[in-house]
Amino acid sequence: MLRASRLTRLVAPLTRGLGAILMFHHVRPWTGGAFAPNRGLEITPEFLDETIVTLRELGFDILSIDAAILRIKTGDQRERPFAVLTFDDGYRDNLVHALPVLRRHEAPFTLYVTTGFADRIARLWWIELEEAIRRLDHIEARVGDARISLAAGTDAEKSDSFKRLYWSLRAGSEADLLKCIGDLAVDAGIDRQALVAGLCMDWDEIGVFARESLCTIGVHTLTHPMLAKHPPDVVRRELAVSRSIIEAKIGAPAVHLAYPVGDPTSAGVREFALASEFGFASAVTTRKGMIFADHAAHLTALQRLSINGGFQTRAALETLLSGAPFYLRNFGRRLDVA
Repeated sequence: MLRASRLTRLVAPLTRGLGAILMFHHVRPWTGGAFAPNRGLEITPEFLDETIVTLRELGFDILSIDAAILRIKTGDQRERPFAVLTFDDGYRDNLVHALPVLRRHEAPFTLYVTTGFADRIARLWWIELEEAIRRLDHIEARVGDARISLAAGTDAEKSDSFKRLYWSLRAGSEADLLKCIGDLAVDAGIDRQALVAGLCMDWDEIGVFARESLCTIGVHTLTHPMLAKHPPDVVRRELAVSRSIIEAKIGAPAVHLAYPVGDPTSAGVREFALASEFGFASAVTTRKGMIFADHAAHLTALQRLSINGGFQTRAALETLLSGAPFYLRNFGRRLDVA
């Protein structure tokens, strides 16, 4: 509706701010079917290519995270906005499918690494849940004190079961979430470690990115926890140990952070302060929005624009890049840092 009304072009100078930090996860050819609950976390290589082309045609400078932070600090209000390309978790398809596109366009980018995925000791619980429901025809699960029984015989039933379980578990403790999904994975015969090894890069593969001049390696914690659900000592360990591991592996500083999950229930004021305390030059959330000059005082609480695999069109991308949807969603508030 925004694009059809042509309002986005009119309001973009007011709502676009300094630019945007774009968030990606998987980049790979689409092979899924009707049951694809994590579809939003992947785009095709072709759409990554179109995204970069669109950014430049719209006048965005594609910057490294370091260059973008400098521009935020200086409050540079030049006419051209900036875009930062960021990739979370460390999936192998980033190496196979995304890197060739990024190299072809000479587009700088940031790769946020979860060390536990590279070391095969952390869990891709959202993928475990998807794969368990894919294999099972009926779901029996305990969520907190409640026992849930769900049909999962058809694709529609599986999609409904995933949505209900996912959000119910997200509302509770991470320990309960991991226990519930772990039990379902066992019932479905899923090898959790093999799942991580099949999807995530090892350190040799991450080394390719470490040697890539276009790439900045960032920190995405040890085990990908929802940090706000854990006590301070756990958060400190997740930040400090993962950073030291990455720096030892790549032989360079890792001063940029991405909070796992990254919404207000996973990263809040306490986490923003701890990231600053640990000396991170920036930290990105998954809170939706553009970047404004006022973010100079909140560099560990930066908003991002998620490139959602369910909306792989230039029209959707242009509308998002105008900043207008976030202006409306946030009721005119530019920063979401509380």
